[in-house]
Amino acid sequence: MRRSLQPLLLLLLFGAAACGYRLQPEGKGRFTDPSVVIELSPFVNDSPEPDAGSHVAARLREELRRRGFEGTFGRVGADFQVTGKIRESRDDVFSHTSSRFQLENRFTLLLAVRVVDTRQGTVLWKEDALAETVSYYAGSDAQYTASNRRAAFEESVRRMVLRMAQTIRLIL
Repeated sequence: MRRSLQPLLLLLLFGAAACGYRLQPEGKGRFTDPSVVIELSPFVNDSPEPDAGSHVAARLREELRRRGFEGTFGRVGADFQVTGKIRESRDDVFSHTSSRFQLENRFTLLLAVRVVDTRQGTVLWKEDALAETVSYYAGSDAQYTASNRRAAFEESVRRMVLRMAQTIRLIL
């Protein structure tokens, strides 16, 4: 049975290659070009989170590097500019006990992001309401609740940065 599948598998692989499908990209794009400069300053922070703007920008730089960006980050001579604004961070009670004590909250982070090709002056991507929501548990201990809230903030930033980095990689 296995021997009869081998020719069929080879035929499918060669057929896919003949149609133009590739397992690896052929050339280098702008994302992997070492001469590309991206300006990625800390995002404007309109939320009560004290370090949200700089934290999101730093995590975005790390994720772009992790995804293979080989250029540099800087302001002088930037080919692309990534700007953002933390518009809101809020906590909503999701569940509570019969005595109205909070059990589970939801942390929501809302931001705006824009990517501009500075050489041509065109907006490549703009999103005014990028949102991410993460649940966290509350307790009678304030430190427990604050620690869980910070973990929810970190997780919402991680998810948001993954989405932004994926989009930036696609448009560059």
